[in-house]
Amino acid sequence: MQLLHIDSAITGDQSVSRQLTAQIVAAWKASHPATQVDYLDLVQDAPAHFTMDAMSPRTGQTEGLSEAQQRENAVSERLVRQFLAADVVVIGAPFYNFSIPTQLKAWIDRIAQPGRTFRYTANGPEGLAKGKTVIIASSRGGVYSTSEAGRAMEHQESYLQTVLGFFGVTDVRFVRAEGVSMGPEAKAKALAAATQAIEAHAQSGAANQERMSQAA
Repeated sequence: MQLLHIDSAITGDQSVSRQLTAQIVAAWKASHPATQVDYLDLVQDAPAHFTMDAMSPRTGQTEGLSEAQQRENAVSERLVRQFLAADVVVIGAPFYNFSIPTQLKAWIDRIAQPGRTFRYTANGPEGLAKGKTVIIASSRGGVYSTSEAGRAMEHQESYLQTVLGFFGVTDVRFVRAEGVSMGPEAKAKALAAATQAIEAHAQSGAANQERMSQAA
């Protein structure tokens, strides 16, 4: 089993989402010892924001690519191959300004490739990255899940659920630590709840676990 571990928080050792992704990966490996882990730190190895140089090779242009276009295409190709090779993807997604870090958005822009992660058909779009399990470590300073007003301001989990679903990923799980900036007691309570969720997800296995067992 291949697991891709992604972090995107800019706060280093102070990051709650980085703490949670490390816990998720450790718990997953404990339950699935044969798991091979590939790590991507989107702060240390951040793809540039999406530009026409990155877009051009996807529009069917294959001849006469500039050096910049070839370079940007190589970045996108590396990232989409890494994503498609993973059976399980663990994503650290902190809540920045009601959404996700720009580094994580840049990664999504690079792997959103027609013919690779989705395609358009006569019946509409079809996701091509099916059969994966994605576990998202969602950290939030405040509380947004318990009220209509809070949910209206939330474009973190909702966006990730939507874009991953567009790629064909139906097994998207969230480990949420909410209210971590609302004092030590609230943070401890949030982390304790997240730890329980991590253990449950690790024990439940991957979406394609049965298929992989049959292949073995």
